Amino acid sequence: MQGDRRAAALEAVLMVVDEPVSAAELAATLELPQPEVEDLLAMLAAEYDAEGRGFELRAVAGGWRFYSRPEFADIVSRYVLEGQTARLTQAALETLAVIAYRQPVARSRVAAIRGVNVDSVVRTLVSRGLVEEAGTDPESGAILYQTTSYFLERLGVGSVADLPQLSPHLPGLDDLASISLE
Repeated sequence: MQGDRRAAALEAVLMVVDEPVSAAELAATLELPQPEVEDLLAMLAAEYDAEGRGFELRAVAGGWRFYSRPEFADIVSRYVLEGQTARLTQAALETLAVIAYRQPVARSRVAAIRGVNVDSVVRTLVSRGLVEEAGTDPESGAILYQTTSYFLERLGVGSVADLPQLSPHLPGLDDLASISLE
């Protein structure tokens, strides 16, 4: 494949993905060396930025995907939602934050931190694809939960390590580690 055809083929694949795709997976699909695909991805992302397109190519959650530009978020939201609300409740946001920062974590631990029963909230987060089971606690046998790649994608971050630090916003955060479940 020639240079323009390689980039066009890469764009064609990226147009149909519904979740971020790794450079390795794209390279296998296009039958090209991974470093070449990585160079093409960087070139396309820079090209879209320079042209000020309504979309951008981003590396998120271990893969690449097209996104609408943040400056058009209001317009896109208006089109997509058209009055529907798919927002999470305050309880769901708080529970999701605890899971994101403490993962993998048992439901009982989340409940202890929040001070309320979180069973139905965790079920909601699982059904929305934001949280998933991550095995069991070897001591208690409790199911552990972690955030999903969809969660990272929705936040626009590459990994949980990219989440903002909480300590500047919550004095006494270190006390959370000492909460006992017994």
